[in-house]
Amino acid sequence: MIPGSPDSQTASSHSRDNAILIAIALATVIVHLLVGNRYGFHRDELQTLDDARHLAWGFVAYPPVAPLFARLSLTLFGTSLVGFRLFASLADAIALVLTGLMARELGGRRGAQAIAAAAGIPFCLAAGAVMQYVSFDYLGWVLTSYFVVRLLKSGDARWWLAISASIAFGMLSKYGMAFFVAGIVGGVLLTDARRFFRSKWLYLGIALCVILCLPNLIWQMQHHYVSLDFLHDIHQRDIRIGRTKYFLPEQLEVMLLAFPLAFAGLYFYFFSTDGKRFRVLGWMYVIPLVIFVILKGRSYYLAGAYPMLYATGAVWGERWLAGVRQRWQAMSIRTLAWAALTLDVCLAAAFFLPLAPVGSQWFAKASKVQGDFVEEFGWQELVETIAKVRDSLPPEKLPRSAILAANYGEVGAINLYGPDYKLPEAISGINTVWLRGYSDPPPETLIVVGFSLRFIERNFDSCRLAAQPWNRYNIQNEETGYPGIYVCTGLKRSWQDFWADFHYYG
Repeated sequence: MIPGSPDSQTASSHSRDNAILIAIALATVIVHLLVGNRYGFHRDELQTLDDARHLAWGFVAYPPVAPLFARLSLTLFGTSLVGFRLFASLADAIALVLTGLMARELGGRRGAQAIAAAAGIPFCLAAGAVMQYVSFDYLGWVLTSYFVVRLLKSGDARWWLAISASIAFGMLSKYGMAFFVAGIVGGVLLTDARRFFRSKWLYLGIALCVILCLPNLIWQMQHHYVSLDFLHDIHQRDIRIGRTKYFLPEQLEVMLLAFPLAFAGLYFYFFSTDGKRFRVLGWMYVIPLVIFVILKGRSYYLAGAYPMLYATGAVWGERWLAGVRQRWQAMSIRTLAWAALTLDVCLAAAFFLPLAPVGSQWFAKASKVQGDFVEEFGWQELVETIAKVRDSLPPEKLPRSAILAANYGEVGAINLYGPDYKLPEAISGINTVWLRGYSDPPPETLIVVGFSLRFIERNFDSCRLAAQPWNRYNIQNEETGYPGIYVCTGLKRSWQDFWADFHYYG
């Protein structure tokens, strides 16, 4: 490459653009590193952490990607809370870079790339604050979108291999990727992209995706497709308690003040001449949207589809501003756009990052906006209390004793902090923990945690209240709502019969 040539100047400009996008992404990672240890492990994180110690090609509640990265975190950082959350924040940061790169591929200059990436910051701050499958699912959608942009721009069918690999990553992160695939298929069928059906690369890509997903499919077959039962049960619960009631209005909560970019992106794909070439991307948003409305999805399920709208909306806005004759007007609009996105970032940080002092009005308001924070307290106190109950048992009962926990947060906490108190691993009927079974010989004395009085009375001959759950901040959460910690004996059925009916989801 000759210095000073157009190619050299383009490469230099792209390097500077990349540096800005990487700086934006790294800033979110640094924020997560600085504040990530202010509270404690979230209930969902404790499940992921516990599953990470029992790696498999599948789990009841999710595919294997999140537990795999959790296991890598455990290997590298031990049980450090900040280290445990690192890969989730990195996944979201990569998605931000890809959002900016999509804007570049669509013809956007540096400003459009930065605006597109900035629009994605609020969701990435929220998702990266907790280590769970949401971040990897989000990355899978954005990565797939980016590769589809490259396919449609270049016309090179070999991009189907990359698209298929990213779909496989998404499917191994969260099965919701199937709805995005429906959008891709529909988009190809409804546009000029039908020509790709004549390409061998499409079918090689499909084969690649199947091969990559095959181990998880085999696991599901071996376990009678248990995740389908789980997803059906959880979906019915979400509908019953109203979590899906306001899916469409809550899309504005996902977009916040970036909604003009998203609307501009949809306009570009469906109504502009230049957008016809990329119309598949418009269908990749609309089709999953319609499916989620019909099936009653939760608002964040569609989050991964917005970056491709932000990217196009930013490019469309940049071109529109180029036609504004008065320079001060264009500058005012740019300033307003950046002010709106900055406000979005501040709102996301205030309500979704662990910044608020515990017990403050700020903490109370943040906890009302989303209930995650209150579920990050009390786990060490719970395990400490269980250990005291265990220590109160007669020595002759200890060899045949066990801890029966109701939910995966309790299981994860006991298995995380329990070794410090020489507690045995918890047993439970929840999700994948049920598959691990119970001890041989079966326990005779059980410390029962998190179950209702009705369950206890129905299943045991004798029980006594031994302790009450508590936390040092007196925060009311799911654990403090349970009746107490009991010591029970005399299971009314055989362990085999009891366990066969004990599997449940949460």
